[in-house]
Amino acid sequence: MKFTCHKNVILKEISIAQDIISSRNSLSILSNVLLEADNGILKIKATDLKVSFETQIPVDVSQAGSTTVYCDKFLGIIKSLPDGDVEFNLTDGRLLINPVFGKINFQLKSIASEKFPEIQEIEEDKYFELSQSSLIDMISQTIFSVSDDETRYFMNGVYLEYQEGTLSMVATDGRRLSFIKKDLETEIINFEAVIIPTKILHLIKKLASGEGNLYLAVSEKTIFVKFDNQKISSNLIEGQFPNYNRVIPEHQEFNITVNKKNLIEALRRVSLLVEQKSRRIYLTFSNGTITLNSEESEIGIAKEEISCDYEGDGMTVALNYIYLLDPLKVIEDESINIKFTEANKAISIVSIPEKDYFHIVMPMQLD
Repeated sequence: MKFTCHKNVILKEISIAQDIISSRNSLSILSNVLLEADNGILKIKATDLKVSFETQIPVDVSQAGSTTVYCDKFLGIIKSLPDGDVEFNLTDGRLLINPVFGKINFQLKSIASEKFPEIQEIEEDKYFELSQSSLIDMISQTIFSVSDDETRYFMNGVYLEYQEGTLSMVATDGRRLSFIKKDLETEIINFEAVIIPTKILHLIKKLASGEGNLYLAVSEKTIFVKFDNQKISSNLIEGQFPNYNRVIPEHQEFNITVNKKNLIEALRRVSLLVEQKSRRIYLTFSNGTITLNSEESEIGIAKEEISCDYEGDGMTVALNYIYLLDPLKVIEDESINIKFTEANKAISIVSIPEKDYFHIVMPMQLD
């Protein structure tokens, strides 16, 4: 195998491959990236056996072939090279790496490509089309609510559900819930609802340009995504996702309208003096005002008032401020609605005007 390409062209793709590769694995081949050069194309593949990545870039192929090399060192070498074309030449089980202009020589031991794990594929007719911006929006509105409690593994991902021409994503950690639903412009093959691990969702957010469409397919145990020149697949999380509909309030009596930016800034200031374990702040709603309070024992207290549109009885709720701040950061509109009924019942956060998503936060104890 022998090919030449510009340093920056291959650098971007090898950086992505390294993100895929697990830092904890017992098989040395999983630390390697697969390189396949033929017909003016270099295919690059990486996997940790749960998430897989494949891309291709144009290169000048002098001799077709394939091999695998230790990705971390391969990436470090490419980063260190000066800008310009680089020649890669597989000889006697070693990959020689030489800038076309410059007296620099690296040699990396390789492992035969036949030992690289087979990456799962799915039939082309199983894919359906979805705009990149829609999927990125759905991920952004939900991923922060995923649980990190590994004993509740069925909540360690985002729930994807297809119903009557709509696609929904839901995430919860048992104390908060985020929901978004998109109408589909194209027909898709119906599939059973699945739980998607966050690793592939973070990759989609990072890699997708947000322009044009992508293609998505769901099998019994795997999700596949194609966009631009890249393919990503991931094992799904097996288990029963909680019945999220039981958490969604049918009716909430009180409604507060507040400027999102003012609330975010107040939260960030007041949160400077919270107990780090509980992250508890108190919000007191009264006519035209929200008062935010926090206290860090033996250090100090913080208090701030901001204006709002609210008429009703005074009420105080206690919240983990992160659970309020996270959804505020992904809502694009200037104003939001905070809906509630009682101090110990679910609080809903929606945009103004209402969009296709909402967030629910469970209050903490008032002590």
